Amino acid sequence: MTEKLYLMISGVIFALIGLLHLLRILFQLPAMVGAWTVPFTMSVGAIIVAGILTFWAFRLSRKVAISNH
Repeated sequence: MTEKLYLMISGVIFALIGLLHLLRILFQLPAMVGAWTVPFTMSVGAIIVAGILTFWAFRLSRKVAISNH
């Protein structure tokens, strides 16, 4: 597996995680860990973190592609 492919796959996975958290908020879907209900603010934080990681992975994959040519 090349570094570019790894970064692209990572970016897609992080984007999907962010999208799932966004859908949780939009559709008001509950999430529970044991008896604890996960607040929606944690999903907001997860969207922000996943967005940053997505951006970072795709930006690095472009740099890898440019440096290899």
